[in-house]
Amino acid sequence: MANLKAIRNRIKSVQSTQKITKAMKMVAAAKVRRAQMKMMAARPFTQAVVGMLKRAVSEIAEIDLQGLQLLERRPIKTVAIIILSSDRGLCGGYNSVIFREAMVRIKQLQEEKKEVKLILIGLKAAAFFKSIKIEKIKQHTNLPAIPSVEVARLIAKEAADLYIDKTVDAVELIGSDFINLLRSQVINTKVLPIDLPPRGDAKLPSAETLFEPSIVEVMRLELLPKYMENVIFQGLLEASASELAARMNAMTNASNNARDLISSLTLEYNKARQAGITQELLEIVGGAEALKG
Repeated sequence: MANLKAIRNRIKSVQSTQKITKAMKMVAAAKVRRAQMKMMAARPFTQAVVGMLKRAVSEIAEIDLQGLQLLERRPIKTVAIIILSSDRGLCGGYNSVIFREAMVRIKQLQEEKKEVKLILIGLKAAAFFKSIKIEKIKQHTNLPAIPSVEVARLIAKEAADLYIDKTVDAVELIGSDFINLLRSQVINTKVLPIDLPPRGDAKLPSAETLFEPSIVEVMRLELLPKYMENVIFQGLLEASASELAARMNAMTNASNNARDLISSLTLEYNKARQAGITQELLEIVGGAEALKG
């Protein structure tokens, strides 16, 4: 009976865990749809910014671009890497895959005799790189589950200031690219210096476009900062959708494992109970036979 009680308690415990994982799965499923919709809604803006940048590039001379600091190219001695992770766990191998790719890139840069500095996004990245002896310039934690433009603007400004001050010579972003609910892949995106679209890809405008006060000023004050903000914002949205999808899949797998474990424990419980009943019947029959004798 003691064995039966232990199995019963374990079944109840697994059932309680299954309720939690099912609830977390439903929450993640609701959030991932919102994240996916916001990510898809941001893509037309990205295309519009790139299109405007192409148009501006087609109308400006190469020599006029040399004064734009975000386009300046210099020998790369120091690289800042923005690493996008999650604030919460229970999302399978989402964070570990990103950290593995980040460590490979850091090792590659160090072998090239380049200094690496980190801008960490998320509590998991802060915890992972805490014991690693690499300078952490900035850390952003406890961000909204669905990223906002303000957060992207803040990170973009910090990265731009580091580049303009020549604290770093290049900025890269390591995050995940959302493909579908079952799959995402780690990507390394170059943020600074900004790579302008080729002039050959620029189509002639259908109407005359006027830039005030001038094309160079518009690019310096609006287009290039907006382009950079949008690259980071899109990366945050892709990472958010990937994280929520990974959490939904992890909780689905956990719920299925709990179901299988409950079935196994129930079968074990029934077998033990049947063996106990059989033993009691044998004892009763044996006692009755002894009395007859």
